[in-house]
Amino acid sequence: MTDADIEIDDLPSRSQLKRDSQALRDLGEQLVLMANSQLEKINLDSSLLAAIKEARRLKNLDARRRQIQYIGKLMRNMDLTDIRYAIEKLNHQSQTFRQHFAMLEQWRERLIEEGNDAIEEFLTTYPNADRQQIRNLLRQASREKNGSAKTKLFKYLKEIAD
Repeated sequence: MTDADIEIDDLPSRSQLKRDSQALRDLGEQLVLMANSQLEKINLDSSLLAAIKEARRLKNLDARRRQIQYIGKLMRNMDLTDIRYAIEKLNHQSQTFRQHFAMLEQWRERLIEEGNDAIEEFLTTYPNADRQQIRNLLRQASREKNGSAKTKLFKYLKEIAD
């Protein structure tokens, strides 16, 4: 076997290249169809964000299809791990979303049960959290019986974690 044979064997097949390209177009279409509030939660390259906004503006189906192909081309050389993870977290049916939701519920329960120790650990994990706001929400949760303060605490934790 020569060096040329080894190099040819290492290259992906034509079918694999087409599948990869289609997967990028599908991911690009998901980004185009996302709500603005969800799209803002994903850290995107400025050129990719501009291409997504342009695709949203287009009404002609062929022009939109070409723009989505362009978005797929832009994503070829990007690390898409963070983008895919963010999309999974936003998808309410995904395993990642359910795990994230369960983790936040565990934090809420720990904060209510353990108090200051749990607050310190939460602040270590999420340094952008506001200690005073967490304490206020915990006080409200301990006073109320109907659970609306627990819901407020959960929403705050979700806001910080996202």
